[in-house]
Amino acid sequence: MTAALHGVIPYIATPLHDDGRVNRPVLTRLCEHLIGAGVHGLCPLGSTGEFAYLTRDQKADVVETVVKAAAGRVPVIAGVASTATADAVSQARDWAALGADGILAVMEAYFPIPDSGVVDYFTAVADAANLPVTIYTNPNFQRSDLSPGAIETLSHHPRIAYLKDASTNTGRLLSILNRTEGRIGIFAASSHITVAVMMIGGLGWMSGPSCIVPRQSAELYRLCRAGEWDAAMVLQRRLWAVNEAFARFNLAAAIKAGLTLQGFDVGPPIAPQAPLSDAQTGELRTMLEALGAL
Repeated sequence: MTAALHGVIPYIATPLHDDGRVNRPVLTRLCEHLIGAGVHGLCPLGSTGEFAYLTRDQKADVVETVVKAAAGRVPVIAGVASTATADAVSQARDWAALGADGILAVMEAYFPIPDSGVVDYFTAVADAANLPVTIYTNPNFQRSDLSPGAIETLSHHPRIAYLKDASTNTGRLLSILNRTEGRIGIFAASSHITVAVMMIGGLGWMSGPSCIVPRQSAELYRLCRAGEWDAAMVLQRRLWAVNEAFARFNLAAAIKAGLTLQGFDVGPPIAPQAPLSDAQTGELRTMLEALGAL
């Protein structure tokens, strides 16, 4: 699938059996549900997919399952993340061989990495597979962030086509849009007010919350694309409760709890992450009921 990315692309939760195997039937059903709700792409191995806690074999099983479930109906943007460039390159090649339509590239780091090393890492990933690459910056979790200067440099690479930004700083996004001069498309995260990002020229959002409110998210995107900004803000205000919960609770735990309430046996977050408490799950239930998501 070669169409340009846009719209709502959920970070898919990773359902596991008790023995650690990927629960392929549940993951397949979740993909079908999301596509049926109108999302515009699927992102396995994003933050909410708990990529940092999965083995290489588990990751491959996730990508293979999502690609098969999507069956070309929407693009599959598979996450690549590592502290080592060689391992990230290997992942990118493997996910391309499994049929992914694009790569979401994350750089993990233990020791700080200078801008030159950051640029080299993402360049190597983009060189590894003939797929469009979305570079991902999340300063809340990354030891070595993507600076605007590094992003500007990377925007000249022919396969680095998109940026997913989780900085919470919408002004930074406008600066990046101005500096990259149309060479790179911007996707928001759940930490941004997505209507505001769409107003300044964003293409959509890649986020975990869209996994539990996909239909509402797709409607918000439709309103933005139609320029119906007043109606979009009414819906954005209602959906902001999901973003607030996502920020207050453990990321994967909140999404997995929400999906469990919706009938998907995704299991608990991977240890040592803790599941939501009964009280927190009750809060989540009330919120989802108010949004018509249960």
